[in-house]
Amino acid sequence: MSTRQGVTLSYVISLVGGLIVLVFSLVNLAYFGSGASTSGGFGSYMRGAMDGYHNFMGSYASSTGFFTAVSVVSLVCGVIVVFAALVLRVHPQEHVMWGIVIVVFSALSFVGMGGYFVGAAFGILGGALALTYKPMP
Repeated sequence: MSTRQGVTLSYVISLVGGLIVLVFSLVNLAYFGSGASTSGGFGSYMRGAMDGYHNFMGSYASSTGFFTAVSVVSLVCGVIVVFAALVLRVHPQEHVMWGIVIVVFSALSFVGMGGYFVGAAFGILGGALALTYKPMP
C-alpha cells in the first residue's frame, strides 16, 4: 500500500468538510451581503425583551455588515481547508503539517458557524486523521 492511499480517508473527510464550509459561507455571504434581515424571517415578532437596553450587544450583532464579515472569515477558512486537503493528497509525506493547517482553519471556521458546524466537525476529524496517520514501512 502506498503512502498516498493511506491518507485518502483524511483527504476525503477534510475535503468534504471544507466544501461544506465553503458552500454555506457563500450562501451566508450572498444572503447577508444583500442586506437581508438578520431576524430569521420573524420580522419584529422576536424583538421583545432583547430590544432597547436589554440587548446586550446593542446594534453591533444585528447589522448585516457584521454577519457579512463573519461569512467572509468562514469563506477564507473554507478555501484554506479545501486547498490543504488537496495538497495533503498530492504530498502525503507532509501529512502532519497539512493536518495541523486543516484542524486550525476548521476550528477557525466556527466563527462563521463552520458550515452549520458539520463542515467544521468534518474538517477537524479529517485533520486529526491526517495527524495520526502512520505510514507502513
